Amino acid sequence: MTVRVLIVDDSATMRSLIAATLRQDPEIEVLGFANDPLEAREAIKRLNPDVITLDVEMPHMSGLDFLEKIMRLRPMPVVMVSTLTQAGADATLSAMELGAVDCVGKPGAGATAAEAFADLAEKVKAAARARVRPFAGPVVRTEENRTYRAQDVVVAIGSSTGGVEALMTILSAFPATCPPTVVTQHMPATFTRSFAERLDRVSGAKVAEAWDGARLLPGHVYLAPGGAAHLEVTGTTHPTCRLRVDEPVNGHRPSVDVLFESVARLKRPALGVILTGMGRDGAQGLLTLRQSGAHTLGQDEASCVVYGMPRAAHEIGAVEKQSPLARMSAAILGLCAATEPQRSA
Repeated sequence: MTVRVLIVDDSATMRSLIAATLRQDPEIEVLGFANDPLEAREAIKRLNPDVITLDVEMPHMSGLDFLEKIMRLRPMPVVMVSTLTQAGADATLSAMELGAVDCVGKPGAGATAAEAFADLAEKVKAAARARVRPFAGPVVRTEENRTYRAQDVVVAIGSSTGGVEALMTILSAFPATCPPTVVTQHMPATFTRSFAERLDRVSGAKVAEAWDGARLLPGHVYLAPGGAAHLEVTGTTHPTCRLRVDEPVNGHRPSVDVLFESVARLKRPALGVILTGMGRDGAQGLLTLRQSGAHTLGQDEASCVVYGMPRAAHEIGAVEKQSPLARMSAAILGLCAATEPQRSA
């Protein structure tokens, strides 16, 4: 199947770079270009693309305003193309909350287009297969689990494409007494701090970027920083975060497999959760977790934006139970409540 793409960007240079990158993949056809959202609206009607690449900052209407209109009126797969700045990160995360499938960063200082757009074609093809839903409004904190009592269970969560929506949904229902939780989400380095701040605003738990030596505490969620290191958990009596600088695993740094395998070595009650995303990162690590005696959950196919990582984990027997996203928080907390007394007996 050929994926037909419309490129929307006000920079002629950037349009050319994106087109040149995508045309190297024989499974992608560049249908055309638009300079701004007004041109894009007409091009969408005329060309009916499978996927749009969309710049965040454009004249006449911002990419975010245009994306919101698309997701309300004609939901379709969108990959955001953003500057790797704090402002770009904030805008792109807003786009992901609105329903954009994924994002890539524009070439920054010292980076070539080939480096910046190395995975653009794969993200575009994954977007074409994604389940896109109409924008349902911003995620807000819920109080449904406020009576939950903290348990001595380490929760490890891995996610990729579609993970912004999934993690916002899950953590918005986490109470201040949640189990200590570590998260690896595939995301550019400049984005994870902003994402942690957003998660912190909607969650009853305290959410922050993980730092080396951070002690895992109930009521806290630790998000792996993007780009430079893998997040691991070490120790037994007092588990702590460790940021290990090493080569990418499964093409990712941080890697979900690395996180899961480190939690499996803790020899303490644990729960592994694998969420929406393309590829196989996390599947083998989740299997290692399950074989160590931990419970494991996988997001079900119907609620995934991309049923790649959970499928890979399910196919090798790593997933003990599947859950729809809407019930994932309750499933996590319920298993933790049931697991801790049983495993500590």
